[in-house]
Amino acid sequence: QAFLSVTSILSVAVFRDRFVLEDLVEEMKKQSPALSFGPLQPDGHIAVQGPFPALRGLREFLLLKAKSLSEEDKREGKSHQRLRKKLQEHRGASETRSSARDAPRGKQVVVLDTDIYLYMRRFCPKTFQANDVVVSGVTDGDITTVCIENAARKAGAAHVLRVRKTIENCSVELQKILRKERLRFQESSAAEKQRYKRLCERLKPRYPNVLIIPYDTHMDVVGTSADVGKFTEQVR
Repeated sequence: QAFLSVTSILSVAVFRDRFVLEDLVEEMKKQSPALSFGPLQPDGHIAVQGPFPALRGLREFLLLKAKSLSEEDKREGKSHQRLRKKLQEHRGASETRSSARDAPRGKQVVVLDTDIYLYMRRFCPKTFQANDVVVSGVTDGDITTVCIENAARKAGAAHVLRVRKTIENCSVELQKILRKERLRFQESSAAEKQRYKRLCERLKPRYPNVLIIPYDTHMDVVGTSADVGKFTEQVR
C-alpha cells in the first residue's frame, strides 16, 4: 500500500466578505466527502488531507465559486456588495469574536496520515521538538491532527509557524518513500499474535528503519519499499 494521501493548507479568507466561513467549510465537506478537514483557524486557514484527485476537485469547486462571486460583483455593483458584506458581518460577528477570543495565540494545526505520524514520532522525534512550543497529536482512525502551540510568551507566532512547516515538509518527504504492508494473523488466538511478535523481533535488527504497528487482527509494517518487501516476505 503506497501513501497516496496529500495534505494541503487552504486559505478561505478571501471568501470572508461574502460568506460565513464556517458555512463554507460545511459546504466543502459535503462537496468532497473523501477529504478530511482540520479545524478552521481564525485567520481563515484550514488543513485538508486526502487523495490528490479529491483535492483537485475541491480546488476547482472553490475556483468556480470565486469566479461566480466576481461576476456577481460586476452585476450588482459595489454598493450592493457593501450591503451584503454588512449583513454577513452582522450574522457572523458574535461567532468571529468568540473564535478569535478562544483561539490560543500562535496556534497551528497540521493534519497527517496516522501511519506517517507514527513513523515520524519513532524515527524523526526532533521534528516535534522545539523550545517554548508544545506539540500534541489526536488520532482519529487514519487521520492524526497535530496541534502546535506556544508554551511561553516569548515563543511568537512565527516560531510556531516554522515548527508547523518543519512537520509538513518532513511528512511530504516521507510520503514519497514510504509504503505500508499488512500482515494478517492466520488465527485470532493470543498464541498466534505472540508467534508473529517473536518473528518480528527476530527480524527487526536487520531492518532498523521499519516500523511495526500491532493491532488485534493484523500488523502493519511501514518503511521504504525495499525494506517492507523483504521484511514481510521473510515473516510470511
